[in-house]
Amino acid sequence: MKNAMIAIDKSKSYRVYITITTDMVQNAAQIHDTTPLASAGLGRVLTAAGLMGIMLKNDSDKLTVNFKGDGPAKQILATAYGDGRVKGYIANPYADLPLKAEGKLDVGASLGIGELTVIKDLGLKEPYVGTIALVSGEIAEDLTAYFFISEQQNSSVALGVKVERDLSIGAAGGMIIQMLPGAEEGAIDALEKMLAQIEPITTIISRVGENAAGLTDAGLVQKLLDEIFRDMPEQYKPQVLEAREIRWDCDCSHDRMRKALMTIGKKDMADIIEEDGKAELQCHFCLKKYNFDKAELTEMLSDMK
Repeated sequence: MKNAMIAIDKSKSYRVYITITTDMVQNAAQIHDTTPLASAGLGRVLTAAGLMGIMLKNDSDKLTVNFKGDGPAKQILATAYGDGRVKGYIANPYADLPLKAEGKLDVGASLGIGELTVIKDLGLKEPYVGTIALVSGEIAEDLTAYFFISEQQNSSVALGVKVERDLSIGAAGGMIIQMLPGAEEGAIDALEKMLAQIEPITTIISRVGENAAGLTDAGLVQKLLDEIFRDMPEQYKPQVLEAREIRWDCDCSHDRMRKALMTIGKKDMADIIEEDGKAELQCHFCLKKYNFDKAELTEMLSDMK
C-alpha cells in the first residue's frame, strides 16, 4: 500500500512529497457522513497532514494541523504521525454552500475568516506551535503561506478532492514541493513555469488512473509524478528517494478515553455517578463510542487525586 513518494531532483534544488489518497478520503467521508463540500475540505486537510507527517524524522513524531474559522465548517483538524498514520474530523460534516462561479466547491467560504495552527510534537520538552491567519481557507494556499511565514521554507502545495455525483470520492491527492538550500536558478525557473501551467491534481490523478490496469499503488504514484514533471528539463526532473504509505488509522481505545474522562475532576465525576450512573464518550476522529458503567466510574473516582 505504498501510496506516497519522496523525491529529489537531480540538481538537489528541490524535494517533492506526493500522494494519492482517494481510498483514505473515501473512508473518512463514509465515517463522517460528509456533504461534498465537507468531503473536499476534510480530504484536503487529511492529505496535507499525511504529506507533512512523512516529512517528520521519526515514526513516533506527531503533528496536528488545525483550521478554525467563522464559516459553516467551523473547524477541520487532522493529526499525522511520521509512519504515515492519519486521522481527522470536521466539526460540521453537513456544511453546505452554493458552488463557486466556476462550478467548484467553496472550501474557502466553508472555513471563512480564521486561523491555521500547526503543532509538532517531536519528543522534546515543548511542542513546536506555529499559527497564521487563513489566507483563503482553500487549504493549499494557507499551507503554502504557513511554510513561508512560520518555517521560512519556500514551498508550493497542491491538494485536490474530486467528489462524484453519487457523493463517492473519484480522486484525491496532493503534492508539496520544497526548495532546498542553494537551489539552482534554472530549477527555480523551470518549476515556476511548470506550476503556472499545471492542471488540478485530481484531473491528473484521474487521467493516470484510466490506464492503471495492473499497476500497484506505488506504480500509480510514480506515474503521477512522471506526468506532472513530464516537461521539466532532464537535469531538474525528480528521482524517487523512497516510497511511503499514508493511511487512515485512528488509535483511540477504551484506556485512552478512560484517561480523558478522569481529567474532569472529582466533583464532576461524582455528579455523573449520582445523576446518570454511566457515561458514554465518542471519539471525534472515528466516531466509535465507549461506555463506562457505574462500577467503573466509581473505581475511577477512587483513583482520582
